[in-house]
Amino acid sequence: MENMGNKKTNPNITVFNKYAKEYDEWYNDNKTIYELELGAIKKFIPKSDKEKPEKKKIGLEIGVGTGRFAEPLGIEYGLEPSKSMAEIAKKRGIKVYEGIAENIPFKDEFFDYVLMTTTLCFLKEPIKGLSEIKRVLKSNGTLIIGMIDKDSPLGKFYESKKEKSRFYKNVKFYSLNEVLNWLKELKYKNIKYNRVKLNENDDKGSFVVICAKK
Repeated sequence: MENMGNKKTNPNITVFNKYAKEYDEWYNDNKTIYELELGAIKKFIPKSDKEKPEKKKIGLEIGVGTGRFAEPLGIEYGLEPSKSMAEIAKKRGIKVYEGIAENIPFKDEFFDYVLMTTTLCFLKEPIKGLSEIKRVLKSNGTLIIGMIDKDSPLGKFYESKKEKSRFYKNVKFYSLNEVLNWLKELKYKNIKYNRVKLNENDDKGSFVVICAKK
């Protein structure tokens, strides 16, 4: 997960440093939801050209956390401000760099694609973060966002309970429409999205995967 602000005072980083193992264990305890989200994101990950296997698509996950998405999706690089989370991701084979979305420590046009999964809600300056992602994407590169829609049933539930949540207490959830408007303002192209139902009561599809081109 991605966090903002000074590392010494940011409550999100403090929480994830302290409870990294507990966070990672959530994926084992909620395997069905995890696999639904993973499968939905996988559909948008760019595939390498079979005729040119040496030209592997280079990907970055921002807010890589413990590497639960990056590893099975074959994403080589991760960006993460929590050292405890990063250490777990490194054990899963991810090249993790310390940093945040608003200040990505890579040169222009470095990546073929960038993924953020349940990370956008942690950004203090989401538009700046999306702009930075565009900077590090190659021409026609792909941005993939996995998020809980604030206006969905699950989004409303999370919003109502976030004050009692260890991990989501200091976040700001966004609606699908808000994020789509930001992408349009930043002149991303070919914007599309897919909703995923996470349980039998999730009639709207609370988890959304957004894909856009630079």
